[in-house]
Amino acid sequence: MTVISLPLCNRLAGKKVNMKIVFMGTPEFAVASLKKILQSGQQIAAVVTIPDKPKGRGQTLQPSAVKIEALKHNIPVLQPANLQDNDFIARLKLLDAQLFVVVAFRILPKDVFTIPPMGTVNVHASLLPKYRGAAPINWAIINGESETGVTTMLIDEKVDTGGILLQRSVSITPEMNAGQLHDLLAVEGAELLLETLHKLQNNAVFPESQSDASATKAPKITKEICHLNFNKNALQIHNFIRGLSPYPASFCIIDNKILKIFKANYIQDLNLPSQPGTISHINEDYFQVACASGAINVFEVQLEGKRRMSVSDFLNGYPLKTGIMLS
Repeated sequence: MTVISLPLCNRLAGKKVNMKIVFMGTPEFAVASLKKILQSGQQIAAVVTIPDKPKGRGQTLQPSAVKIEALKHNIPVLQPANLQDNDFIARLKLLDAQLFVVVAFRILPKDVFTIPPMGTVNVHASLLPKYRGAAPINWAIINGESETGVTTMLIDEKVDTGGILLQRSVSITPEMNAGQLHDLLAVEGAELLLETLHKLQNNAVFPESQSDASATKAPKITKEICHLNFNKNALQIHNFIRGLSPYPASFCIIDNKILKIFKANYIQDLNLPSQPGTISHINEDYFQVACASGAINVFEVQLEGKRRMSVSDFLNGYPLKTGIMLS
C-alpha cells in the first residue's frame, strides 16, 4: 500500500516544481549521480561533502571525489566538520533549495534533512529493506546473493528506513567482485536518481513504507571482519574474498605477515586430507588452500609491505611450499 504524509502530498501536488537542489556526497560512487543531475539541467545550489583529509606520506590535504567534481563546474562547496553546526544549518536554509539529494554521505540530523520542502532523497546501493547500513555492496556478495540493486528513498530519522520511491535490480554474476558491483550500481543509481527527480517534479511517485520484518543489515566493514576463516566451505570463502575485493581486501597471516587475497576461484567437490588453511598445491599461476570442505585457488595477492601482484610474480620472490598453514 502506498503511504504518504499529507504535508508531502501538499508539497508535491500542483504545478511542475522547478527544483533547486543541494547535493551531499563524498566518494567516487556519488560522482556519477552528481554528473547525471548536472547533465539533466537541474540547478545545484551547492554541494556538501566532508572536510579535506590528509593522505599519503606527506599527509597532504586531499579533497573528496565529489568536491573535485563540483569545483570543475564552479559549484559552491560546503565542508562542515559538524552537521549540527548552527552556521552550517543557517547557510543551508539561505540556499532556499526545494530538495536535498544524498549519495554515500554521512547520517544527517533531523534539523538538516527536514529543511527542504520536498524532503531529502537518498540513493542506497541495495534493494531496501535488505542490506540497510554502510556496506550493502560488500555484504550482498559475501552472502552469496545473485541479485541486488539500488533504491531511492526519502530520509527519515532512522538509518535507511525511509519511504521507498523507486528501485532497480541488477544481477550479481558468480565471479563479480565488490569493485565491479560498485561501478555498476553507481551508474544504475545515477540513472534511477534522475528518473526519481523527474517523477517527483511531475507528482508521479510517492514513498512507500518499508517492511522492518524483511530488513537485513549491512554493517561497516572493519579490519577484524576481513580476516579469512578457512573453517568454512570453499564457496563461502570465495564469496568472502570477492565481496571484499579490491577494497579493503580479505587477508590471512603467513610467516607473521598479512597476506591480502584479491582474486580466487573455488573447487567445492574436493575432499582434501589437509587441515583448513593448509597450502595443498602450488602451480606457477596459483596456489591452492584447503577449506573445511573443498579448496580455493588463489591468483592475486599482496604481501605486507609489497605491491599487489599476480601469484606467478609473488612466487618468484616468495617461494611457497605445500603444507604451510595460512592463519
